[in-house]
Amino acid sequence: MSMTVAPEQIERIVWNQHHDPFEVLGPHAVQRDGQTVWVVRAYLPNADAAWVILPEERAEHAMQPIHHPHFFECTIDTPELANYQLRIQEGDHERVIYDPYAFRSPYLTDFDLHLFAEGNHHRLYEKLGAHLTEVEGVKGVYFAVWAPNARNVSVLGDFNHWDGRKHQMRKGPSGIWELFIPALTEGDRYKYEIKNQAGHIYEKSDPFGFQQEIRPKTASIVTNLDNYTWNDQDWMEQRRHTEPLTQPISVYEVHLGSWLHGSSAEPARLPNGEAEPVVLVSDLKPGARFLTYRELADRLIPYVKELGFTHIELLPIAEHPFDGSWGYQVIGYYACTSRYGTPQDLMYFIDQCHQNGIGVIVDWVPGHFPKDGHGLANFDGTYLYEHADPRKGEHKEWGTLVFNYGRHEVRNYLVANALFWFDKYHIDGIRVDAVASMLYLDYCRNPGEWLPNQYGGRENIEAADFLRQTNHTIFSYFPGVLSIAEESTSWPMVSWPTYVGGLGFNLKWNMGWMHDMLDYFNMDPWFRQFHQNNLTFSIMYAFSENFMLALSHDEIVHGKSSMIGKMPGDEWQKFANLRCLYAYMFTHPGKKTLFMSMEFGQWSEWNVWADLEWHLLQHDSHQKLKQFLGDLNHLYRGEPALYTQDFSNDGFEWIDCSDNRHSVVSFIRKGKDSDDFVVTICNFTPQPHAHYRIGVPEAGFYTELFNSDARKYGGSNMGNLGGKWTEEWSYHNRPYSIDLCLPPLGVVILKLDREKTKAANAKQLNAG
Repeated sequence: MSMTVAPEQIERIVWNQHHDPFEVLGPHAVQRDGQTVWVVRAYLPNADAAWVILPEERAEHAMQPIHHPHFFECTIDTPELANYQLRIQEGDHERVIYDPYAFRSPYLTDFDLHLFAEGNHHRLYEKLGAHLTEVEGVKGVYFAVWAPNARNVSVLGDFNHWDGRKHQMRKGPSGIWELFIPALTEGDRYKYEIKNQAGHIYEKSDPFGFQQEIRPKTASIVTNLDNYTWNDQDWMEQRRHTEPLTQPISVYEVHLGSWLHGSSAEPARLPNGEAEPVVLVSDLKPGARFLTYRELADRLIPYVKELGFTHIELLPIAEHPFDGSWGYQVIGYYACTSRYGTPQDLMYFIDQCHQNGIGVIVDWVPGHFPKDGHGLANFDGTYLYEHADPRKGEHKEWGTLVFNYGRHEVRNYLVANALFWFDKYHIDGIRVDAVASMLYLDYCRNPGEWLPNQYGGRENIEAADFLRQTNHTIFSYFPGVLSIAEESTSWPMVSWPTYVGGLGFNLKWNMGWMHDMLDYFNMDPWFRQFHQNNLTFSIMYAFSENFMLALSHDEIVHGKSSMIGKMPGDEWQKFANLRCLYAYMFTHPGKKTLFMSMEFGQWSEWNVWADLEWHLLQHDSHQKLKQFLGDLNHLYRGEPALYTQDFSNDGFEWIDCSDNRHSVVSFIRKGKDSDDFVVTICNFTPQPHAHYRIGVPEAGFYTELFNSDARKYGGSNMGNLGGKWTEEWSYHNRPYSIDLCLPPLGVVILKLDREKTKAANAKQLNAG
């Protein structure tokens, strides 16, 4: 290599136009008179003078400016050049640094690049982004970002006064830019300065950044995710050997930012006792601050445990700029939101959930992303993560952009992201948002506003393939977890395995059941006799998918009224109707999800800016509804017949579904053991029924396990005095029957008491 560097090369460095600054900067071995010498070059904006320091030799070599006052060079006559340092004089200030351009070895291997290019690098988050590391004995941070169409990329931060000239990155294969910057540490803030081919500058947060500043600031933060000590080993091992679909799953859906707030006058405390930064909710609620992940662990987990839910589902906790999006417009897919604390704080929350026997599901949003300038949109000056054609690449209804699932690298970004949350945060499941918007090219688009697939259809084939790849990969690495689809159409085999052509989810929200139930319960009970099919139709398709029955946040916003507000009648009837709905939900096949506030009957719709109406719990009716739901959860978890065969015809049998005149249905839920079954009878009108007869499969004493009309729940306390004996009166095509009292707007759950029946039979035999 020549001793000198061409002036045009220097100009490209000075004007930040070089795709590989290592070609010019840093140490270069050259031959002089048959001997190896080293030329060291550095571009140091604002420097007045510079020296190369050789610590081992205790020597210092002055650098000279060449062709530009801030471009320095010196020649060192030595056969080997170990880690040198630069002493830089800027006015009256001096500093000593390691030269980032002295560290030339690429961090990504050829195999990494190959896997990324084909969309199969499952641990991509360990390679791209910002990573604390040590190179040749020097500690610092390695940066890597995918921006294949950029002209130049630099790292910006407090460490270089946000000057893009100082840490220019090198473009490698696959369009990945990389640079190791010595001496950076955890907590340093940074962004990428990206120039497109025309020289326009974009300042972007790191797509793989593990932490971001608290909104409205947008810088990424260097973070170590491997310094938290987990204490959930027993939970994780048990999960690995458990088939979740045969277990009770009852989910409490939560938006962490509005479950409960703290006061800015009482800041949260870090584990070391120091005050945490206060993060205010908004101007709409003066003085209110978000609770931290650790505070939520102390308050939310005992509450959920008391209520008997098996899982907490968190609305999206990935970083998002706008509180009003509820988290569904994600900017930092690999960063938990800083509103509630650090990544380690979230790990603590999940760890505590596991130690208290509660699983954690996270809402995941791979369907779209916002247009904010610091995010993925137009990332390298081109349509990189999104489609170029707005007929495929834009959700006009939501004002967001659609991922280009046909691009291997984009698909890899998302697949690795799903794995990331299971790997680093130990979550137990994802609930995938807006799957229907991904699967259909004409979703919320008028004719002429969408493009068909290559076969002329409306199905997004690339999105379906992406979902299959995601689910197959998740279950390969993490057996025993959940992948739940929010999918509202008749797309076939959503929750079927990928090897038979399904999308590979193991659960799907039953939106049909939800709409039928809310329509039914919204009407005056007198009219329900004409709409019995609302109750029964869901069983026609109940076993075509692995369904989850969900009453979610979407049902109590935007003028739809709160759950109790949907119920007809006076206040007593509203509460009775709601108990009736919940009891039918928990005895109907399928897993369960309820959104926060539904458990105690909040009157107002959910407001993301406000607390839940906790003051209502001072009233008897709301407190009793909360107790009712807790008891219902514990009953559900204690009766295998209510959950072990949720997805099989063998687990459900109608006794009578045709009594529309009384708006009554009765059915049997069965466990895997043929002797294990419970009988449920639902009266959906305020008219009680004495001497209501139902057929049952076996003779004996049927204990009344549960009565939604019990006095302790605020009901009228009509019932069956603890249970009823059967009579040898054939009814409903069964050899035995029971004469029951059906309470108004009530659900009664019965179970054959085999011990009591056996004892009575023995007594009768002895008497004979």
